[in-house]
Amino acid sequence: MAYEDFLTDCFGELQKMQDDLNKAYDINSFTNWNYDQTSGIITLSKPDETINFRYYQVGTYSTASKTWKWSWDNENTSKNVVVDIEKIKGFGIANSYENLINGEFPSYDEIGWELSSICCNLIGGIGVYRPVVDHLKIHIVLTELIDNDLAEREKTKYVDCENHERRRRAFICQHLKERSKNGFEESFETFEDMEFEYEDDDFVAWCNECEKLRIKEGGLSEKCWEEGKFKIVCEKCYFKIKETNA
Repeated sequence: MAYEDFLTDCFGELQKMQDDLNKAYDINSFTNWNYDQTSGIITLSKPDETINFRYYQVGTYSTASKTWKWSWDNENTSKNVVVDIEKIKGFGIANSYENLINGEFPSYDEIGWELSSICCNLIGGIGVYRPVVDHLKIHIVLTELIDNDLAEREKTKYVDCENHERRRRAFICQHLKERSKNGFEESFETFEDMEFEYEDDDFVAWCNECEKLRIKEGGLSEKCWEEGKFKIVCEKCYFKIKETNA
């Protein structure tokens, strides 16, 4: 199929999606937005209502340079929300669709809506939200509405680190430091960027001395947490500390 014909089909589908999205949630009535790239959640709010969606970022259109930039070609976009490059770029290569292959290229204002419609077709979604920051129009595909309480719980699982920006949280006892060698005990074996099996899982580690108390208590009891004076660090710090202490 010629690119123009494929785009026409995708764009028609997106228009129907947008109608359904606006009927269900009236998203254009929300006056504030905030997205959290690490958790992949965008929050829309107005004085009397707040809603949350999971999302992925398609890319940005710059009104200053008049260029489109795919999220997979943008180092400022977290990999947690980057559009699926294999599905988009791979499809573009297979069909010789240049707009799906090049990471950045000169274009026109509506390109973001067009490419977002293709992403909805190839990857899925329930509609598109397009916030604007300065000269950048950010095109985001919403994938599902999620409960506000769940959204807050998920967002609190991430912390801002002065060395590693925003990452998943982790807990360590007071005795574990990056340049120490005090042993390293965990509830289960971990590795960086792993997906947790259960929603309530966290990275938690303690030293050899705290392990003695844990064994005496028959588990990681409240007393263990109090005497260990556990603190929160980011995931990256956690694995640097693990490397030197394990």
